[in-house]
Amino acid sequence: MMMTILKKQYLHCILVVTTIMYASLSLADVYPSKPVKLIVPFAAGSASDTVTRSVAERLTISMGQPFLVENRAGGGGTIGNDFVAKAPPDGYTLLISTAALPISASAYTNLKYDTSAFVSVTVFTNSALALAVNPTFPAKNVREFIDYAKANPNKVNFGSLGVGTSHHVTAEKLKLDAGINMTHVPYKGSGPAHLDLMGGQIQVMFDNLVALMPQFKSGKLRPVAVTTLKRHPQLPDVPSLSESGVKGFEAVAWFGMVAPPGTPKEIINKLNVEVVKALNTPEVRQRLIDGGSEVIGNSPEEADRFLKAEIAKWAIVVKNAKITAE
Repeated sequence: MMMTILKKQYLHCILVVTTIMYASLSLADVYPSKPVKLIVPFAAGSASDTVTRSVAERLTISMGQPFLVENRAGGGGTIGNDFVAKAPPDGYTLLISTAALPISASAYTNLKYDTSAFVSVTVFTNSALALAVNPTFPAKNVREFIDYAKANPNKVNFGSLGVGTSHHVTAEKLKLDAGINMTHVPYKGSGPAHLDLMGGQIQVMFDNLVALMPQFKSGKLRPVAVTTLKRHPQLPDVPSLSESGVKGFEAVAWFGMVAPPGTPKEIINKLNVEVVKALNTPEVRQRLIDGGSEVIGNSPEEADRFLKAEIAKWAIVVKNAKITAE
């Protein structure tokens, strides 16, 4: 009798395990079976939007379903982040992560989601930021820029993609390191910020090279410095802030993909394979490199470790710069 009961329990366990295994295999095999939304938490025309559309085109081809880019700008990226955090964890609503994601974790006091709970797919790219000015701005180099800002406290307006974004925090770091005061003007994306910078409503801003290169090439904006420790190959004649006297200054922008908390690993792994493949497609890779980016395409585990390290790093900067947002 006891043997019969044990045998039934054993067979039941085998059945449960087999069911789970087949369910997992089935989940990965059929995904995606409908269109997938890629939520970009910044406006159309921003660097995150540009990079995402290049990847989305390839995913649509390779995965057999439309990967639709949807811009949900505002709140320094937190509106889009919040939307994805609350979406079903089924792989059909994904977030394009940026350097703003870990910054907002400490800069915003009323977030309704846990940044560290997002499930990482991969990091697409990273790139230098550039300090861009209106061509009529009198300062021609970093030293002249700092001297001008010191002589005109709070009269230099700097744009960003919102409070708590990498563009904002990088400028705040420059204020601290160089001992200058500037006035922050937040925007919902690179597009409107660039228009005002070209129009003279603001005088300066940090932004990603991928977004600024067209304006630099056309002469509509002028680069003063880059935020990497060394010069960038796309702008060999433009010095870094560090070599220009702001010693040790370094900040990079990055883009990636994360999924809502609880998204099955089978879906994450399948997305990772296809996204990395898309990033390494010759035309996409060259397009990203030409725009000033370094292609990464790491594993979900590596991307997750990177995100958590970024959360910890930027928390220190936000605290020292006394940045708060609601």
